[in-house]
Amino acid sequence: MTTERNAAAAKMSEQSLAQKVAQRAFECNANSLPPETFAKAELHLLDTLGLALASYSQDFAKPSLAGIFAAAGQGDCFVIGSERRLAARDAAFANGLLMHGLDFDDTHLASIIHASVASLPAALAMAEHLDASWDDMLCAYILGMEVSIRLGASVQGGFHHVGFHATGIVSHFSSAVVAGKLLGLDPDQLCAAQGVAASTTSGVQAFLEEGAWTKRMHPGWGALAGVTAAYMVQAGFVAPTRPYEARFGLYDTHLHETKPLPALLVDTFGQEWRMLETAIKPYPICHFSHGCTEAAIALSAQLAGRIDEIAEVTAFLPEPTLHIVAEPPEAKQNVTTDYEAKFSAQFCVAMGLIKGRFGLKELTAEALANTEVQTLTRKVVCEADSASQFPKYFSGRLTVKLKDGTIFNHDVPINKGAGDRSMSAEDITEKFLANAQLKLTPEQAAKTLDILRHARTRSVRAVLQDIGAVESPKSIPRRSTRRR
Repeated sequence: MTTERNAAAAKMSEQSLAQKVAQRAFECNANSLPPETFAKAELHLLDTLGLALASYSQDFAKPSLAGIFAAAGQGDCFVIGSERRLAARDAAFANGLLMHGLDFDDTHLASIIHASVASLPAALAMAEHLDASWDDMLCAYILGMEVSIRLGASVQGGFHHVGFHATGIVSHFSSAVVAGKLLGLDPDQLCAAQGVAASTTSGVQAFLEEGAWTKRMHPGWGALAGVTAAYMVQAGFVAPTRPYEARFGLYDTHLHETKPLPALLVDTFGQEWRMLETAIKPYPICHFSHGCTEAAIALSAQLAGRIDEIAEVTAFLPEPTLHIVAEPPEAKQNVTTDYEAKFSAQFCVAMGLIKGRFGLKELTAEALANTEVQTLTRKVVCEADSASQFPKYFSGRLTVKLKDGTIFNHDVPINKGAGDRSMSAEDITEKFLANAQLKLTPEQAAKTLDILRHARTRSVRAVLQDIGAVESPKSIPRRSTRRR
């Protein structure tokens, strides 16, 4: 027996990273996953679907979907909040854009990636198309989250350092594994699907200069590419087996100065589930600014009626995040669009101090034009926080100095939603209902919630059909839910 174990271990050591990921994903199934992973996945799915519905309240939704619909193929897959049915990969693209469009979706802090949108769009679309069970869809979703998180961890923030949006990168690989798992691919094919993904992955952060919309499409594009990769290798397409560590592979081409830690991608995969660490957002802004925004909200009551007395505000953030949310200062202090505001720590702090809250209403055109907020935003200076536990937590610290010399301080070492401060199931349900009601009536939102709460014994097709009927009961044709 010892000899056999040693032989198996030797064989594993000879495998590429993609082969190891493929083998472990192949071996996992809905019966072998820990119950807590399903409970966690269900909460994140609920949160993410609510965000997709809320995206319809924003300017980007209509033109984004119009463009996708114009290019897409007709099919049998659900687009959240729409009557349209598209081919699986096009539905995954559309849903991914809606899910990530508000930048209100979950984040694995240490990996700095949005785990749900890197995996759920492909999981929902493929499971519906294949008439898979809800549990099999959740299993694929969980595996996709794990792949995206572990890949993000293995690069130590390196994608962000050179201008890539990390979720836009990892979503190609996680979606390829998700789609391949649902298609029943074998380990060699699951490896090949990752090999194809290495040639499609991208996602530059040029949007930061202008508050453009391109970040919103990155995870959906990864889902489209991942689904395509899985189908291509199923048909016999030949792909590289070392997409991560090869010369000119992902690590070589996308990291530059950062040294990867490849072991983080594969070690304990299937034994420890890092997706359980994923944090759900309480604020619809870049997660990097959550700590200092929370600090601002905490100080707002003490500063009520004294905003015009503020001389300066210093926000202390994790040093590696400054180039994303605080620089260049002249741009971050003069935001003109909601997306610029989401990525401006200066704006988020000012809004938190003045309003004592930060929700979607704080990103409207009226909110952006508020002269009091604009004036205070220009008084906010961002500096590196030497005490931060980043990336374990997205901490933040605030010092507010009044004109008379009075100083107020507040420190948030662990941001709300992370670690021991995770949002409860009740918090997440409340967030879902609030977001869903930006598209649905309260009655429709409540019915959708009830359908999702009883989904575990049903097929994905049946669940999504019922949700579609709730949203538009006269226009959604009923389809057979017979399992193939």
